Amino acid sequence: MKIHLRQIPAEGLHLEGEEDCPLPQLDPAEARCSGPLRYDLDAGISEGSLWVNGSLAQPVELHCVRCLEAFPYEVKVPEFAVLTDRIGPEAIDLTPFMREDILLNLPAYPHCDREGGRVCPVPEVITTAEDSDVLEARPPDWSALDDLKL
Repeated sequence: MKIHLRQIPAEGLHLEGEEDCPLPQLDPAEARCSGPLRYDLDAGISEGSLWVNGSLAQPVELHCVRCLEAFPYEVKVPEFAVLTDRIGPEAIDLTPFMREDILLNLPAYPHCDREGGRVCPVPEVITTAEDSDVLEARPPDWSALDDLKL
């Protein structure tokens, strides 16, 4: 998204709309865009600098770290803010600033049941009493280190 500096009036400019996903480099096995980026921004020029603030929302499809199933998630940036010098070109590209804030707001360990609208379908590891007896009879994985002679 580029802002042409000569089109910003003295009282500021309000920008609202949708753009293509600014995250083409995401690994599709982990996350992918599932819709356009929505923005609601105010921009202005003050003392030789361009300032922009507002909110961003990017729908993505993430994979749960627990069950590995894909689920929809909306990355929200309620306090998007940029202050940059207006030295140089007539237009300033905000895409790198938007991309950075969206990536910083992606959850590090996404869970499909985090928002409460879904239950993660993870099977129980121990389901019967027989399974628990087998686990108790098995030696610990670190038992091989007991035989180590240094």
